[in-house]
Amino acid sequence: MSTSTTTALEPDSARAGYDRDRAVRVAVLGVGMMGQDHARRLATLTAGAELVAVSDVDAARTDAVAAEFGVRAIHDPKAAILDPEVDAIVIATPGFTHEDLVLVALEAGKPVLCEKPLTTSPETSRRIVEAEAALGRPLVQVGFMRRFDAGYQQLRGLVESGEYGRTLFLHCAHRNATTPPNFSSEMLVLDSVVHEVDIARYLTGEEIVAIRVIAPRSTSAAPEGLRDPQFVIMETESGILVDVEIFVNTTFGYEVRTELVAEKGQARIGLPEGMVTQSGQGWGGSIPKDFKERFGAAYDVEFQRWIDAVRSGANVDGPGVWDGYAAAAVCAAGVESLRTGERVEIDLGVKP
Repeated sequence: MSTSTTTALEPDSARAGYDRDRAVRVAVLGVGMMGQDHARRLATLTAGAELVAVSDVDAARTDAVAAEFGVRAIHDPKAAILDPEVDAIVIATPGFTHEDLVLVALEAGKPVLCEKPLTTSPETSRRIVEAEAALGRPLVQVGFMRRFDAGYQQLRGLVESGEYGRTLFLHCAHRNATTPPNFSSEMLVLDSVVHEVDIARYLTGEEIVAIRVIAPRSTSAAPEGLRDPQFVIMETESGILVDVEIFVNTTFGYEVRTELVAEKGQARIGLPEGMVTQSGQGWGGSIPKDFKERFGAAYDVEFQRWIDAVRSGANVDGPGVWDGYAAAAVCAAGVESLRTGERVEIDLGVKP
């Protein structure tokens, strides 16, 4: 819950005994649909957080959102990062701005929750990896919110338990009702499949070493020139295969499903009844108590855990800059495969 305290955070080196009654003062950069939702979450729901400022290139929107939440409007995002009354930053601006803003925050030594993508290319993401490594401590968390979804956490727990033996396949479906104007064929990979890239790494604990993107005939609901749907096949280090059906003009709604196939059983999440398991011991699942937006609760958990990490001095409790870089590299290879029709191998290089 938001508080009125304005006591500044101490440097990381002095936070071992940090007073948890003090709030983390947060500025949200970018207050479009996603940024406004995050601002509301910080202002009304996240314990230990205080929303103190918002910033956007649209001055009128900045002023309107600032007035809504009773916080300061700072029209220059870099000024918001460097403001002495701001302790931590949420970046929800367009992806092409992320590199510059994250690097400013790193230089200022301030924790960041950066919405995906970390940056729009593997080269720029790698620069952030190296810049953070040079500081010697983590400061940047990347907004892959699915890792905080209860279903995906259950699925990862099942994998880690070894109960069903080795993982063999992940089958994924990612469906949207419609796309916004100017949505390109490449954006199916860069903006949508990027989530499956990260969750495949999260569930398997392995890097993705190759990808192929295949485009069948397009749905008649797709705008002219948009290759939708697409089918993606990824390979992990140990040979696990991950397939993704990405279909962003289904016309009927938003749906995200994942099925794990292992040696001794299977498990599915993303169905209305929650996770369903199937093995020699039988099958079963759980029924949610009420309906919520597919990942609304995951965002809530993500932000709470991030704020808790900032207050403790850990700064990151979730996917970090290497995860952002790996996703960028796999997606860049996916775009190449979409253009050529060929399987593309991925070499991430050495982790700092």
